[in-house]
Amino acid sequence: MGLHVKPNLRLVLAGYLVRYPIGGQYWHVGHYLIGLRDLGYDVWFYEDTGYYDLAYDPIRNGLGYDYDYGVHAAAEFLKSIGFGDRWLFADIKSGKEYGPGAGRADHLLREADLFVNLAGINPVPPERRSGRASIYIDTDPAYTQLKLAGGDQALKTMLNEHTWLFTFGENIGTSRSPIPTCDYTWVPTRQPVVLNLWSNPARPKPSYTTVGTWNSIGREVNYLGETFQWNKRQEWLQYLNLPALTGASFEMAMDVWRIPADCERLTRDGWTIIEPLTVSRDPWRYRDYLQQSRGEFTVAKEMNVRLRSGWFSERSCCYLAAGRPVITQNTGFGDVLPLGLGLHAFKTIDEAADAVRMVERDYHSASAHASEVAREYFAADRVLGSLLRHIG
Repeated sequence: MGLHVKPNLRLVLAGYLVRYPIGGQYWHVGHYLIGLRDLGYDVWFYEDTGYYDLAYDPIRNGLGYDYDYGVHAAAEFLKSIGFGDRWLFADIKSGKEYGPGAGRADHLLREADLFVNLAGINPVPPERRSGRASIYIDTDPAYTQLKLAGGDQALKTMLNEHTWLFTFGENIGTSRSPIPTCDYTWVPTRQPVVLNLWSNPARPKPSYTTVGTWNSIGREVNYLGETFQWNKRQEWLQYLNLPALTGASFEMAMDVWRIPADCERLTRDGWTIIEPLTVSRDPWRYRDYLQQSRGEFTVAKEMNVRLRSGWFSERSCCYLAAGRPVITQNTGFGDVLPLGLGLHAFKTIDEAADAVRMVERDYHSASAHASEVAREYFAADRVLGSLLRHIG
């Protein structure tokens, strides 16, 4: 990629793993760690409880302040990808630190040449970093900018503590989207994928699948007199007749059972529903599930659809890397990614059904196109190389 870095440059990637040890989150963080290491950095993973201290335990399926499960699960995953000696988790309230870097948090943050704040969940102030350069990567576009426009001072303060701001909303700041920039410069980026981890020669199973949360609540945002929804449930309800329209098989690993009427309706309309934790509790089981799928069919958060942010899922690009076609709701990502047989954006159920039929008419070509899109647009060396070149 024409990028040369010194192997002694230390980079700290702050992410959300111990407190949310779930399949997609493992790979969301893991691709950054591996990709940056492959570019020559001495990379460490860092996480603390300074901003948000609740942890999710998938065994109990609940939130709490016991970090034992998350610490153990993160340690196992990080070891499996070559970072067993390069991580640290700090419980700010108790002062206890975990991992091979325990007791070294202040030193690690102070001496890092570059601090990367993934998703803003670990807002380490500049004084703890000796004022060194830092990157904020906004993985939740539209929500971030609408909260800023609404006067969220804590968010504004955190953003002001970073040198560069990147966003998964690749249309933000352009005429393609009305999302306000709030006088910040948002540099487009996307999820990197380490392609060789997803190579997949096996024949797929018959179902289009997806993994996620059925009805996230409590994060709608009011902007200019309108309410924008953060969840996906209302979007899903527009597409339930898809099995009948196409004759294809559809399965979702989602917690639909939390709303019994929705679960009954989906089942009646021909959808298969499986418990999401059976797929996402283990990162390798999660990877197998995506690789073995025929493709992905999914929707997007309402605010990203209405405001055409250009957001594209960090899960969907893993399907592409496995050579599995992706059919997903239109957020304007077709302005920056090449639509075709292996990647479809839809606005209506008729467009979604047409996309399924196109894939099925020539599945081999659709699979090849999916792999090509992953290789040309999501390969970690390309995505991260572009990011690093931007900051010089």
